[in-house]
Amino acid sequence: MSNSEGALKLYGEKCSKLLEESEIRFAGIVDKDGQLISGGFKEGLIPHEGDETRLQSFLEFVSKASIRKEYDESLGPINYLAARRDKAVLVSFPFPITQILLLISAEPTANIENLAKKVVEIFTDVN
Repeated sequence: MSNSEGALKLYGEKCSKLLEESEIRFAGIVDKDGQLISGGFKEGLIPHEGDETRLQSFLEFVSKASIRKEYDESLGPINYLAARRDKAVLVSFPFPITQILLLISAEPTANIENLAKKVVEIFTDVN
């Protein structure tokens, strides 16, 4: 198994672990081009109408935003970006070294800080 295959398997396992959380609807790893490379929607979950299309455009937006570095020196790197909507909470976590990011979509009642802690717990060994 090549390094990248091993990494994808590891990301898949970690996304599955996140999907065990009741509030999380989607957990996926996206490459720098905004393409989903691992993870996805919770099994048996019916995405909101148009979710997948909107998700794709959100992925592209977030991957561009997360890679930007102009404020890193003064404010530090981005830990995560979060958007709270009426029907969902969207949170992305960039992994700058590998130039990928984790995107989570959760129920609107989700606590963003708690989600962030959970992600850090599960993804600690990933850079």
